[in-house]
Parts: sequence; structure tokens; C-alpha cells
Amino acid sequence: MKGQAKDKTKAKSPGKTGDDTLRTLKHDINNQLSNILLALEQLRYEIPEATEDCTFYLESISLSTKKISSLLKETE
Repeated sequence: MKGQAKDKTKAKSPGKTGDDTLRTLKHDINNQLSNILLALEQLRYEIPEATEDCTFYLESISLSTKKISSLLKETE
């Protein structure tokens, strides 16, 4: 692994409202989903002739990240 992402999860500050906390959580989740999608695209580039199983797994991860993103957008 080239670099490990640092966990920047913050404890809820005393003045934060529920909406602020939800907005922060959604933002942090979307950032992680973006990282996953970027890694998937890199894997697709590095494995040009992927096996059927490999393609299935990559597509499953991609669809799941898009579903999570869609669920987050529904909360707006």
C-alpha cells in the first residue's frame, strides 16, 4: 500500500447541531466513497484483461459505492 489514509474522525463538539453532525458525516462518507471509486478505476486500468470473477467483484464494489452515495443524497 502506497500510503495509509489518516482517520480524521472528530468527536462531536459541544456547539454542533444534529444537522451539522449529519452534514459532516455525509461529507466524510462521500470522501471515502470517492477514494474507493478512484482506486477501482486504477485497478481497471492496471488489470486490462481481468477475469470474469475480477470484473464481477470490481463492478459489485462500484455499484455498492454508488448506492451508498445515492442513499446519502436522499437525506438532503
